[in-house]
Amino acid sequence: MYCCQVPRKADPNVRNTLIDVAARLLAEEGPRALATRRIATEAKTSTMAVYTHFGGMSGLVREIVHEGFARLQGNFSQVKETDDPVADLGVYGRAYQGNARGHSYLYSAMFGGDALSGFELTEEDRQHGRYVLASIAGCVTRCIEGGRFRPSDPGMIAHHMWFAMHGLVDLDLGGYLVEPWGADACFEAQLVALMVGAGDSLEAATASVAVSAERFAVEVGI
Repeated sequence: MYCCQVPRKADPNVRNTLIDVAARLLAEEGPRALATRRIATEAKTSTMAVYTHFGGMSGLVREIVHEGFARLQGNFSQVKETDDPVADLGVYGRAYQGNARGHSYLYSAMFGGDALSGFELTEEDRQHGRYVLASIAGCVTRCIEGGRFRPSDPGMIAHHMWFAMHGLVDLDLGGYLVEPWGADACFEAQLVALMVGAGDSLEAATASVAVSAERFAVEVGI
C-alpha cells in the first residue's frame, strides 16, 4: 500500500541564510558572483532551495531588496511616539544608521544601482523603500503641529532627511569619515543641523537629539 508523502515546508531559516549569503557576495564581488551553486554551497543547502524559496536568481535578488527594507521597517516599528517628536525623529535617524551598520551587505543592495546591474528592479520593488518613509513623514507632521518645525511639506522634509542620512551612512560604511570628523561626531552634528534646518531652535534640537541617543539604546538597541 502506498501513502502520500507530505511535502516539506520551506524553512525560513534557510531563506534568510540564502538572502544574507547572496547579499554578502553581491556587496563583495558584484553581480557576477551570484551563481546558484555557489550561494547554495555557502549557505550549506541545496541549489533547489534557491528555486523553492525564490523561484530563481532574479527572485532572490528582489528579496534581498525587500528583506533589507523589511528589517529597517522592523527597527522603525520599535520607535515610540512621545510628546517630544523631535527626539522621536532622532531615534528614527539612529535606527536608520544602526540598521545599515548591522546589515551592511543588505544595505548596499537595497537601493539598486551598480550593485544590481543585470537585475532590474520594478516600481513595486522600489515601493518597499518608499513605504518605510511614511513613518518619518508622520513624525515630521507632529513636529510641525507641535510648533517645533516651521510649516512646510512633511513629505519633502522627510525626503530631505532621508537623503542626508543616506549620504552620511554611505560615507560611514565606506570608511571615509575619520577623526576628528569621525562618523559618530558627524552623525550627531547632522541630526542637530537637520532639526534646526527644519525650523527648530538650536538649544531645543540639541536637547532632543541628546534624549534620542538615550532612547535608542532602550527602544531599538542595535
